[in-house]
Amino acid sequence: MIDPFWLLFAAKLALAAGIVVAASLLVERSGPVLGAMIATLPISVGPAYVFLAMEHDAGFIAGSAVASLAVNTATAVFLTLYSLLARSRSLAVSLPLGLLGWAGMAAAVSRVDWTLPGAVALNLIVFAACLPIALRGLAATPPVRAAGRRWDIPARAAAVTGLIAAVLLIGRALGPAAAGFAALAPVVTGSLALLLHPRIGGPATAAVFANALIGMVGYVPALALLHLAAVPLGSAAALCLALAACVLWNAAMLALRGRRRPLTPQPQD
Repeated sequence: MIDPFWLLFAAKLALAAGIVVAASLLVERSGPVLGAMIATLPISVGPAYVFLAMEHDAGFIAGSAVASLAVNTATAVFLTLYSLLARSRSLAVSLPLGLLGWAGMAAAVSRVDWTLPGAVALNLIVFAACLPIALRGLAATPPVRAAGRRWDIPARAAAVTGLIAAVLLIGRALGPAAAGFAALAPVVTGSLALLLHPRIGGPATAAVFANALIGMVGYVPALALLHLAAVPLGSAAALCLALAACVLWNAAMLALRGRRRPLTPQPQD
């Protein structure tokens, strides 16, 4: 007889993969700014934390949130490196070097027992350094819509399923800090690079990734709220607050972008 744990495990993976595949399809049909804001919503981190909350108590979730907040800086390094390299380099060069940057930063932050103030301060420093570098000289690239390939959706589903599986199993075996690190692994952005770079070219993909760096700033208040609210309010309420923080941040960035866009001159009679 099949262990009920594995049946629930499989159901969790299927649900999470479906959510991420749907979101990534929207990214491909949007421009670089809107696509980046969609990609940086917690479409893989969110399901990972929901499933962790189903298996662990609020204290575990609070501890994982601090670890995720620290490793969010590694994601900033990955996005910055990839956005710079992809402007003139191939996928085969840009993605491995970007992931190497992520791994190096993640290894560095894993050596520290982070507190919330320390993790927030680290994020402020890293994002203040990365944002000007990634956004400087970014070429304006029109949205491109490319034909799909048969393996696209299975590849996306497999990548995200692998992340969710790793987070659940790591959390079960190694504890909250390891689960928090695994939850912020760049699986969604890495999968997008594999799919977008060959289809729309390096410069357009670089524009998506540079703008995604802005979206990742929203994870700082979201994960801080998750850490602070998990124990007093419970995991479910804390996860809702974290999701709201991410959505509100990305919506605010889109609204600010819209206000800054110059009006199109109207023809004179």
